[in-house]
Amino acid sequence: MPHQLHYQRYGEDGQPLLVLHGLFGSAKNWHSVALKLQPDYQVWALDLRNHGSSPWDVTMNYPALVEDLRDFIEHHHLGQVNILGHSMGGKVAMALALSMPQLINQLIVVDIAPVNYNHSFLDYVQAMQRVDLQGLNRRSEVDQHLSESIQDAGIRMFLLQNLVFNTDHYDWRINLSSLAANMQYLIGFPTVPDGTQFDGKTLFLRGEKSDYILPSHHPIIHQLFNKVQINTVANAGHWVHADQPAALIEQVRGFLG
Repeated sequence: MPHQLHYQRYGEDGQPLLVLHGLFGSAKNWHSVALKLQPDYQVWALDLRNHGSSPWDVTMNYPALVEDLRDFIEHHHLGQVNILGHSMGGKVAMALALSMPQLINQLIVVDIAPVNYNHSFLDYVQAMQRVDLQGLNRRSEVDQHLSESIQDAGIRMFLLQNLVFNTDHYDWRINLSSLAANMQYLIGFPTVPDGTQFDGKTLFLRGEKSDYILPSHHPIIHQLFNKVQINTVANAGHWVHADQPAALIEQVRGFLG
């Protein structure tokens, strides 16, 4: 069963542009980018299932995420849309384009490829699960506990965006148990039938300092996406929108027109 996804809408005019966040993210991560894009596009920033304010579900794989997205497009009568997806959100966008191409006009994939990755984020999930939130009243206290397992302060700051205060205690607003149980699916990519190809215009944006899109990935990208260009954003890591937001916005505008 598809879920009705929570969203934030920016702008009333222009072509619909759906923005899909990555693992551990939410629509809020894209707020500043969406504000910059709203004069030109009707921006819909979504919370994917088990993230942000969207419903939780034990099922967390790309076919289910695609169904959520299809239902969202049809429920809001958006017709054919443009989609920008980052990381996990980019995989959702690619999976939708390859299975239901009639729903997508132009596609932008940010720093992810249609491949199976070896690295897992299960350690981050488990580190968050190990924190006993009962009795912790300050975000800094939660950060201190996370620092025992996660040394990188930037990653901890990103994960802590999922910490919410409910009445008298902290909770995680992401479904950690579902992410842990389904991590093998999330780091993979669904099998695509032979000959499948998306014919719409497609842009892949890779961060110069990131290793998520490598030269070895280019053949499968070109095989699955017929009208594709692969651009590099200088001085950006995996979180391109956080590292170089102005450059990302320029690329988006230049591509969508």
